[in-house]
Amino acid sequence: MPDPIEPASRRDPDFINFPPFETEDLRANLTRFLDTPFEEAVEQTRRVGNYKWGVYAFFDYDGEPIYVGQTNEMLRTRIRRHLTNQRTDAVAMSVLDPFEVLEIEVWPLPRYQETSGKDADARKHLDALERLITQRAVDRSEFKAILNEKDPPPGSLVVEAPRSLRARIVSDRVYELRSHPDFRIARRALIISRLAQVISERKVQGGLRRVLLTQALRLQWLASRRYDALGGASSVEQEGDEDG
Repeated sequence: MPDPIEPASRRDPDFINFPPFETEDLRANLTRFLDTPFEEAVEQTRRVGNYKWGVYAFFDYDGEPIYVGQTNEMLRTRIRRHLTNQRTDAVAMSVLDPFEVLEIEVWPLPRYQETSGKDADARKHLDALERLITQRAVDRSEFKAILNEKDPPPGSLVVEAPRSLRARIVSDRVYELRSHPDFRIARRALIISRLAQVISERKVQGGLRRVLLTQALRLQWLASRRYDALGGASSVEQEGDEDG
C-alpha cells in the first residue's frame, strides 16, 4: 500500500501541528476507504462513507470479527467517531480498542438514503440487518463472541445481507509495528486492565462483564499461541544446582 504521508524526519514537530505517524496514517487510510466508490445501481455510484443508513463491522489482525454497529446518520461519521475521534462509549470505556482494527466491512442501505432517521420501517430493516451481521460475526468467531457491550435490538423481521465492501485501513508500515504478537499481547493486556478498572469503579450491567471475559479469552489465546509457537514447555529453562 503506498504511503502518501510525508516522513516525519522532513517536518519539525515542534513547529508544525501534525499528529504522530500512526494517527496520521490511520486518518489517511480511513479516508481512502470511506471515499471508495460503491455502486448502488447500474452506472450509479456514491462514496461508501456517504451512505446514511448501514451496518459496519471491525476485524482484528487475525481476521476475527470484533465489533458490529449500525448508523442512520452516515457511515463516515459513525466510523470516524469510533476510530479517529474516539468519542463513542465503546472506545471511551475500553470496550473497543482502535489499535486492534485492521479491516472494516460496511453494508450500506442505498434504498433509505433520502429517508428520515425516524422512519419506523427503515429502522426495523436496519435493526434486522444488524442482527444478521452480528450473528454471522459470532458464528465465525473463534470465541463465538464479539466485543459489543449490548445485543442488537430485538425483532422478528428477517432480511438478507446487501452488497458490502471490505478493506484494510492500515498501511504496511503500521501493520509491521502492530502485528507483532508480543505487541498485541501487551496491548490486549493494557485494554483489559483499563476495562477492569472501569468495571471496578461503576455499577455496570452484564454486557461489560461479558466483554471483559471475551477479552480475557482472546488474550489467553494470543499468549498460548505465542508460547506454543516458541517451543512451549520445551522452551522453559530448568534450574541448575547453583540456582537452588
